[in-house]
Amino acid sequence: MKAILALADGTVFEGEQFGATGETVGEVVFNTSMTGYQEVLTDPSYKGQIVTMTYPLIGNYGCNEADVESIGPQVEGFVVREYSAYHSNWRSKWSLDTYLSEHDIIGIQGIDTRALTRRLRVHGVMNGCLSTEDMDPESLIAKAKAWHGLVGWDLVQRVTCPNPYAWQHQNNNNSDAKYRVIALDFGIKYNILRQLTEHGCEVQVVPANTTAEEILAAEPDGVFLSNGPGDPMPVGYAIETIQGLIDKKPLFGICLGHQLLGLALGGKTFKLKFGHRGANQPVKHLETDKVEITSQNHGFCVDIDSLPNCIDITHINLNDDTLEGIQHREYPIFSVQYHPEASPGPHDASYLFSRFTEMMDTESR
Repeated sequence: MKAILALADGTVFEGEQFGATGETVGEVVFNTSMTGYQEVLTDPSYKGQIVTMTYPLIGNYGCNEADVESIGPQVEGFVVREYSAYHSNWRSKWSLDTYLSEHDIIGIQGIDTRALTRRLRVHGVMNGCLSTEDMDPESLIAKAKAWHGLVGWDLVQRVTCPNPYAWQHQNNNNSDAKYRVIALDFGIKYNILRQLTEHGCEVQVVPANTTAEEILAAEPDGVFLSNGPGDPMPVGYAIETIQGLIDKKPLFGICLGHQLLGLALGGKTFKLKFGHRGANQPVKHLETDKVEITSQNHGFCVDIDSLPNCIDITHINLNDDTLEGIQHREYPIFSVQYHPEASPGPHDASYLFSRFTEMMDTESR
């Protein structure tokens, strides 16, 4: 079946449908990972976005029950150069086509993803409309232009958990947990929860609108601020909560959690031109001068110059010198923009989970 992807600037790509049929709108972005498409699809940070994979062949190892980062695919649409209908892997349970179809996600293949990526790099990410129903390019362009976009939209409410729950690691019953951690769910990835558990944490996941008073009443050893989708500015309730925790408990933030912490500390955020999305992003750790190859997925960033003097810069992106990590000079608080839990991606930055537990250890003495 024919499918069309139309961008708000008037660019149109015609290809073939796979996965579900129908029509969707979203912010069109690109991811440079060579593998890990199922983790990308299920990462809640992609809510509101149509994801383009720059690697040319996608789907060759199928999909399974283990490589998921949430309850199901979160993307609005999926764009690839070539979809591999034949999938071969000992863990594979479904083809990518079946997986997307069962979760009502539209895919398009057979388009020039290199040309699409170059356009997004030059002009920035932009709204798009992907359809297997409306074959009128002008109509699709108009729909893309009419979509409100991500700025000013609170997407966290679409991905946060409705009720608190205790995370149970599949290979660990938490009987040996040393630390009690409350994780604010702004769209948390499962591998973050796995990493916290493997580092000796008993994790209670709570909705994004949980107050500081409710968190402190539970008497945790530390609080984790999760990743999540979209613009941090509209998530004012979370900023208020974080402000109520700053001098009370050790805090560790990742991705959106990092941005919300930056705002809570008095900083500002801005939208990147085309964002950082992939499993191969170089970040310099300023304290050690080591370069970490990291997994990233964000379109907004904390403005370095807006941060108060009580904050030290710990990590910098080597591609564009944007902020990748901060720490508080007085309180046990730190955060990073990238994803140390990987999934997909390298494990260069997994030491940050140990740093969080060390902070909780120090504070408990």
